[in-house]
Amino acid sequence: MFGLTMLGVFHTAIGLVALGYGFWSLVRYKQISPRNRIGQIYILTTFVTAVTSLGIYQRGGFGPQHILGILTVIGLAVGTLSGNSTIFGRASQYVQAISFSSTIFFHLLPAAFETWTRLPPEKPLVASPSEPVLKIIILVLTVVFLVGVTLQITWLRASSRLANQD
Repeated sequence: MFGLTMLGVFHTAIGLVALGYGFWSLVRYKQISPRNRIGQIYILTTFVTAVTSLGIYQRGGFGPQHILGILTVIGLAVGTLSGNSTIFGRASQYVQAISFSSTIFFHLLPAAFETWTRLPPEKPLVASPSEPVLKIIILVLTVVFLVGVTLQITWLRASSRLANQD
């Protein structure tokens, strides 16, 4: 199916589940938190997605997608650590938000490349991962990520101020 191995099919399916839960959490709670079921499912499915990415070599050897998988695991670890400790002091909630939001960004980069270079199956939208349109997509995803994180931090600050006023 679409030139994917069984591991690739599983990786893609679990990655889509992770993205669904990640976006659901952002819409519902304005953050991803290990303290609620939606966040826990996101973290687990994202971890599985990142780990399975390390076994996929359809485009040759170790590459950028593998680095993103490693960065995702690091982001999950830092986000979980900052949410369960005070290691980052008053910045812990912001570190958590940035870390978990980064993992969504790390999901979307290879997803965009794979989608645009594989679909539709008969004649993919772009011929290769080096096409200029993919650079524009990366730029758009980066801007959306930065705007999203800025909105999250603004919301967290406002929530903290309201909590401190009570």
